[in-house]
Amino acid sequence: METAVTYQNWSQISDRFHIGDESKGAKEVLEWAYHSYPEEQLVYASSFGAEAIVLIDLIQQCQPNAHIVFLDTGLHFPETYEVIEKIKARFPSLRIERKQPHLSLDDQAVQFGTALWRRNPNECCHIRKVIPLQEVLSTKLAWISGLRREQSPNRAHTEFINKDEKFKNVKICPLIHWTWNDIWEHIRKRDLPYNKLHDQQYPSIGCFPCTQPVGNNGDSRAGRWTGSGKTECGLHTR
Repeated sequence: METAVTYQNWSQISDRFHIGDESKGAKEVLEWAYHSYPEEQLVYASSFGAEAIVLIDLIQQCQPNAHIVFLDTGLHFPETYEVIEKIKARFPSLRIERKQPHLSLDDQAVQFGTALWRRNPNECCHIRKVIPLQEVLSTKLAWISGLRREQSPNRAHTEFINKDEKFKNVKICPLIHWTWNDIWEHIRKRDLPYNKLHDQQYPSIGCFPCTQPVGNNGDSRAGRWTGSGKTECGLHTR
C-alpha cells in the first residue's frame, strides 16, 4: 500500500489533486487518504465547528465507519456537545470518540491553580488538547484536519498533505481552498446540523472561557484567546 509517509517531496503529493471540482479537491484528497492508509492508521481530529461538519459529511461519503476523535477538554460550550449528538444521529456508522485529558479540571486546579486558561492558556491547551492528541496519534500514520488557508496568516501556506513535525506523522488538510462562504453553502445545501453559536457571531468555537464572538470586521480566529496574543491552541504549531 502506497502511503504519503514514504514521500520526501510533500508538495508533489498535493499537486496531484485537482481543485477545479465542486469540492475544490477535498473529496479527491479524502478518497486518496482512505485508500492510502489502513483504516486503523488514519483519524480525523474534529472540533465540530462549521468546517468540521463539512469534513464529516465528505468523510462519511468516502469511509462510512471512519474514526473521528473529539478532544473533550471538559470546557466546551453546551452547544458543541449538542451538535456532536446530532451528528451521531445523522451518521450513526461513524466511530466518534471523545478523548479526555488524564487530569480532571479539579485535579488541574490542585496542581496548577484555578482558571489556568486565564493565567497560562498555553499550558492549559497543552494539558487538555495537545497531550491527548499526542496519545491518539502515537498509533496513527496520519490525521485529517479542517485547516483552511483563509482562516489566518499562520495557515495561509497549508498544503493538502503536510509533514507534521510536531506529531511526527502526516497531516491531511482537504479544505485548504475553501472559503467561509463555501463552508456555509455546503452546510445549507446538505441541510447539515451545526453549532448554533455560529449564528451568534462565533466563527471559531473552542473552550468557553477562551472564545468570544467577533464583529463583522474580525477574522475567523479573532474571538479566540482575546487580548492574550495567543492565536493557536498548539495542535498546528511546531
